Amino acid sequence: MEQYSVKGMSCAACSARVEKAVKGVPGVKECAVSLLTNSMGVDGDAKPEDIIDAVVKAGYKASLMNGKTQQEPEDETGTLLKRLLISLCILLPLMYVSMGHNMFGFPLPSFLAGGLANAVTQAVLSLVVIIINRKFYISGFRGAIHKSPNMDTLVAMGSGVSYAYSVVYTVVQTLNGHSEHMVHGLYFESAAMILVLITVGKTLEARSKGKTTDALKSLMKLKPMVATRVTVDENGKEIEKIVGVSEINVDDIFAVKPGESIPVDGVVVSGNSAVNEAALTGESIPVDKEEGDPVSAATINQTGYIKCRATRVGNDTTLSQIIKMVSDAAATKAPIAKLADRVSGIFVPTVISIAFVTFIIWFAAKGFTEPGYALERAISVLVISCPCALGLATPVAIMVGNGVGARNGILFKTAASLETAGRTQIVALDKTGTVTTGEPVLTDLVPAEGVSEEELLRLAYILERKSEHPLAKAVVKYFEAKDNALCDENVEDFEILPGSGLRGKYKGKELIGGNAAYLKKGIAWESLMAGDASKKADELSKAGKTPLLFAYDGKFLGFIAVADKIKDESKEAIEELKAMGIRVVMLTGDSENTAKAIADLAGIDEVIAGVTPDIKATTVNKLKEQGKTAMVGDGINDAPALTTADSGIAIGAGTDVAIDAADVVLVKSRLTDLAAAIRLSRITLTNIKENLFWAFIYNIIGIPLAAGAWIPLFGWEMNPMFGAAAMSLSSFCVCMNALRINLKNIYKH
Repeated sequence: MEQYSVKGMSCAACSARVEKAVKGVPGVKECAVSLLTNSMGVDGDAKPEDIIDAVVKAGYKASLMNGKTQQEPEDETGTLLKRLLISLCILLPLMYVSMGHNMFGFPLPSFLAGGLANAVTQAVLSLVVIIINRKFYISGFRGAIHKSPNMDTLVAMGSGVSYAYSVVYTVVQTLNGHSEHMVHGLYFESAAMILVLITVGKTLEARSKGKTTDALKSLMKLKPMVATRVTVDENGKEIEKIVGVSEINVDDIFAVKPGESIPVDGVVVSGNSAVNEAALTGESIPVDKEEGDPVSAATINQTGYIKCRATRVGNDTTLSQIIKMVSDAAATKAPIAKLADRVSGIFVPTVISIAFVTFIIWFAAKGFTEPGYALERAISVLVISCPCALGLATPVAIMVGNGVGARNGILFKTAASLETAGRTQIVALDKTGTVTTGEPVLTDLVPAEGVSEEELLRLAYILERKSEHPLAKAVVKYFEAKDNALCDENVEDFEILPGSGLRGKYKGKELIGGNAAYLKKGIAWESLMAGDASKKADELSKAGKTPLLFAYDGKFLGFIAVADKIKDESKEAIEELKAMGIRVVMLTGDSENTAKAIADLAGIDEVIAGVTPDIKATTVNKLKEQGKTAMVGDGINDAPALTTADSGIAIGAGTDVAIDAADVVLVKSRLTDLAAAIRLSRITLTNIKENLFWAFIYNIIGIPLAAGAWIPLFGWEMNPMFGAAAMSLSSFCVCMNALRINLKNIYKH
């Protein structure tokens, strides 16, 4: 999906207009416009020039962002605040002149006491406020000209009609010789007050919108600006030079001193250190790094001096990908926003029509004697209606929810994925690397009679150290961690027998290891399975462990059991999911015995074992028929199932293929974050519904009240200035409600 920056939008009607215009371009499959970040995501094969041209014809500006460094969301708070303060300095004397003397008896200079002088003074002061806030008029009339009226059109009409009516009224009354008492029929102060009050709301809205994007801004500020590049001169001497991060290319060597930020993703080539990765994972405990270990941009080197080789630079770094995910999610639309989008598209024309009908009805009801009263009702309708609240209801909650997720290592790729995760009813879990660690560990040592544990382990190590098999690595790792005086003996004539085991010569005698079928050929089977050995091996197999049998010079040494251990937090996470009313199923390609043993340890009741990648996807499809299904995995073999599921959730330490196929990424690789992701999605969904309810109910109640629908029954009527004040606060309330998501504990059980 290509990303565009869109300029000139002021409300939901604008974003709806842009979206409609771009969707009409041949080749565009999908388009989502974000009013919050002034961005647009477009999917399809349409040319960027055609898309930009469609936006321009709709009355706005657009530019392609793809390939560029992400920019911080624009914050207009400072500009609006300056405009507001200047406007208030003009508005205060205007209110004093227009209302202070007549309503409260405040003294006025004699030359202002006359009706005409007072009216002219009000007209001039109001005009200054209009000029200061001319952006409403420019945007509003541009929208009207392009047949896409927006919120600014309503404001400009309300203010402009008030001012124009007052000018005409002044001229007519002066020509008729009634200028002394005409100040009571003027609306100059309303023309100015409407603009000032809307600017108050815009300022508050900009401030609160700015807070909703704080997480994205914080991520962007983490980006390092410089790096120490290491080169070698013609004499073989290393030269360190500080350069801009953009000058670092893949395979360049860079140095990082203690306390410095790692500039790009890379691999340590020399040195060792402890690196604080809290910026990416949220974990405050530093991670030890040595030669061969990966490092990520924006993490902090805390102790040692290290040199690294760059592997990912620019927008390919982990940090940049995280920023892109958060930013892209804000530029997409959640399905729940569709109703608000449809309403926003017709909102402004509908309000203008209601205002016109309101004027006609009250003009006729008053017997054509009080045009000012009918005008007041119509202006109230124009300035109280607020399409912005509708347009912001979903994106502000999505942005805050995404920010909370990013701070906790939970990344939602789109707004739709954030919404869908909260509707999850069934979770399908891959076993290896998701429920388990994915790294087999040695669990049991069972020496034969007359053989010590130390001898069994030492001979197993000598044989297994030459193998790259994961089970062999478990034996090697255990021995090296246990025995400080490492064994440096080796076997000769080493041979790997796929599907069977290993063999080699140690001190001229044969040393073998592997499964029982292989060992049958090398030693007396009766001695191999004597006593409780056979029974113990069966028990370990049923417990999901793999027995590795060893023999030396025809004598059975015993066996070592290796197993893929479940993660420490798996059982807690699965209990949490069940408590949330979610059905948990484990999918694995392992045998039934191994799968059931792991499932029992993790507390999973349903197991589907022996499934291939394509069968995993088919199984997920069947689960989808029973409810909204999320698939959680980490491997290449999980990619088809992740794509098939309603929500594909990748464990962050997994493969790039799995992460690319997923909708949600759990950066910390913790299964407990799965429950937190679903809980965060539910919290965000609830917040969106609250925002939409507020936005709809505000307009449903406010517009009839402004139109005077309740005057015949209860005498309730609204001054245009109160309508403007209400409108200015509506969007602010929606944004502030979204910010409440920050206060929620997504790990609360």
